[in-house]
Amino acid sequence: MAIVDAYGDALHRYLMRRLSNKERARDVAQETYLKLILAAEHTTIRTPRAYLFRIASNVIYEQVKQERRCPIRFDSWLVERLGEQAIDPTADEVSGSLSTHQQVYTTLVHLRPLDAAILVLKEYNGMTIEEIARELGISVHTAKKYLCRAIKSCRISFAATHSPER
Repeated sequence: MAIVDAYGDALHRYLMRRLSNKERARDVAQETYLKLILAAEHTTIRTPRAYLFRIASNVIYEQVKQERRCPIRFDSWLVERLGEQAIDPTADEVSGSLSTHQQVYTTLVHLRPLDAAILVLKEYNGMTIEEIARELGISVHTAKKYLCRAIKSCRISFAATHSPER
C-alpha cells in the first residue's frame, strides 16, 4: 500500500516515542494498517499521513482505555500451570517450610497485584524482565520498577517477622 510505503517509517518513529516499547509499537502499527485498509475500502482518503496518524492515535487511546478498565490480563493457562507446579512438601519438611510458604503467600497477597505477578513470573517461572514486560504489555523500565518494589516489600515483611523482638 502506497501510504504505508510513504509514511511507515515516520509512523514507527511516532509510535516508539509514544510507547517506548518496540513490540507494542509493532502491534499498534499492524492494527493501524489493518484499520487503514478497511477504511480505504469505504472512503477516499484526502490527507493520508494525517489519517494514518489519527488511526494510530486512536488505537493507542483504545488500548490505554482498555488497560485502565482491566489493568492485569488474566492468563488462565498460567494459573493452571502454577497450580500443577505447586510445591508439596514431604513430612520431614512440613514444620519448617509450611510457615515459610504461608509467609510467602501472605506477603504476595498484600502486594499490589501487578507487583506480585511480576515477582512470581520472575522468581517462580524464571522469566527475564524483557519477557515479563512483553507478557504483561508494559515497558521494561516499568517491569524493573515494579519488581524492585515487590522485592523491597517482601524484604520488609520477612524482616518484620524474623526480627529479634518477636
